[in-house]
Amino acid sequence: MSQARRVEAALRTFALTYPEAREEFPWGERAIKVNKKVFVFMGADGEGFSMSTKLPRSAPVALTLPFAEPTHYGLGRSGWVTAHFNAQQKPPLELLQGWIDESYRAIAPKKLVARLPPRELTPNVPKRTLARGRRR
Repeated sequence: MSQARRVEAALRTFALTYPEAREEFPWGERAIKVNKKVFVFMGADGEGFSMSTKLPRSAPVALTLPFAEPTHYGLGRSGWVTAHFNAQQKPPLELLQGWIDESYRAIAPKKLVARLPPRELTPNVPKRTLARGRRR
């Protein structure tokens, strides 16, 4: 199994631990939903891995990272961020799990979010990730 597929499998498993999270494949892309609303899109192939999440809190910081950009199709205007990694890059799993958590909390009904433990108040960005350079 390629690294991109292993990353996708790990993040898929993580996302599906959230209350009432379900997986669907609209447009041929993996989407994890809660209450019929997507909180993460992800995909892996021979060229790498990509993931899109809604980041109402940390999008400004996320967009400074060299692998992140506003999500296309107008979603970026609503706080969606897409991370792209080629086959040779090792995605920062802890950071991406934090993004999945933030996105779930932004999309899920309040009654489901209330079932989760409190989150950290600062974005979960490892210092070594920030040290790799800023895009903007």
